[in-house]
Amino acid sequence: MASLFTGRRKWLAGGALGVTLIALAPAALAAGDDARLASAQGDRTQDVRAAIKGGHARNVILFIGDGMGQSEITSARNYERGAAGRLAMDGLPLTGDYTTYAVEKNNPSKPDYVTDSAASGTGWATGVKTYNGAISVDPYGNAVPSILEIAKRSGLRTGDVTTAEVQDATPAVLGSHVVNRDCKGPDETSKKCAANAKENGGAGSIAEQLVQTKPDVLLGGGAKYFDQQVKAGKFAGKTVLEQAKSAGYQVVNTAADLDAAKPGKPLLGLFAAGNLPVNWTGPAAKLGGTPPTRCTPNPALPKTQPKLADQTRKALSLLDDRRKDKGFFLQVEGASIDKQDHAADPCGQIGETIDLDQAVAAGLAFARSNPETLVIVTGDHGHTSQIIGNGTVSPGQTATLITNEGANMTINYGTGMPGSSQDHTGTQIRVAGYGPQAANVVGLTNQTDLFDTLKRALRLR
Repeated sequence: MASLFTGRRKWLAGGALGVTLIALAPAALAAGDDARLASAQGDRTQDVRAAIKGGHARNVILFIGDGMGQSEITSARNYERGAAGRLAMDGLPLTGDYTTYAVEKNNPSKPDYVTDSAASGTGWATGVKTYNGAISVDPYGNAVPSILEIAKRSGLRTGDVTTAEVQDATPAVLGSHVVNRDCKGPDETSKKCAANAKENGGAGSIAEQLVQTKPDVLLGGGAKYFDQQVKAGKFAGKTVLEQAKSAGYQVVNTAADLDAAKPGKPLLGLFAAGNLPVNWTGPAAKLGGTPPTRCTPNPALPKTQPKLADQTRKALSLLDDRRKDKGFFLQVEGASIDKQDHAADPCGQIGETIDLDQAVAAGLAFARSNPETLVIVTGDHGHTSQIIGNGTVSPGQTATLITNEGANMTINYGTGMPGSSQDHTGTQIRVAGYGPQAANVVGLTNQTDLFDTLKRALRLR
């Protein structure tokens, strides 16, 4: 069943039925324009027509909210902007949904209806459906080139930004190929991905391969895997960080260092040993619920940690080189929406969604000044959180938050037992676009179709 394997479906600009519209034309996307967005009404035909642009893009900015389904977007909007408010990501004028299923290992004709981040990331990064846990390999374990690798080969500048470890699934799919997402450093790869290990003639761990792929900007956490030693080849006995420096990377570890980084050399930002700490804290959901409460800033958040929006702005400033003929491809991930959903932590989850939304606002500001830029905002898979009625008796774990409107909002987590990790869901996910080729997200597409849209927009072969 080739359709299950490739998931390709071509959408002509403006030609798909079931268009979802949630915003005005791009002129309405300026910061602070939430009131206008919220009160928009009447015939928006001309606004939508103006938003549809064919042709090609010089630049692509792809924003990924890990685990960011419609419930996660809605809860963040309700809490921060109000039920009638709008987030920055709500301002993208052309929207649709895409399906996210994986396939079984060695059996691409059989769907696995609930994907993980590795298989879903492989889908949009390579255009190929694969099994859960696979990083840019097909269902048989064969490496498949990623959109970032193709863009780099074609002379575009490239960036990969995340709030997780840079070796985590979503950033990893852009620059590495391993049969198991856990093979983040040389030590783990020797144990779990023997065929990929350097000492066995493979390309190495995710960390090693990212250095070898050499995106121009690589920002996030995961410093501990760069401290591991390479086991074979030219850099045997040296750390992965030493390999990165040998490849020409300038390395930064704080917001101040990031701000001071200069163009001319590739940039590696490692801001935490593991994942970056989250922005907000609050009570975790529990059986029987929690008293209504407000979210608070995370006291453990280092002042030296750059916000995702700051990382995005820096990446854009380094990648946007007008002296060169070609543009760039940049992926930006808000990773811990998913991780806090797993933990049934609504404040952590919402805070990370807002953090991503601020990065989206930065990306849209760039695109407004550079109209040859395609911006895509989407998630990789559904997750467990649901907004339910206040006072609803649920068999799941719940927490009640007091929103900025002074109203109570109860969020339910019901895909895992207390004390265990909550699970993903198999629902379709919002995908929204602004700029050249954005009309190709309209209607219902497959996650792998996004790969084709990105390639077509950037004229990649």
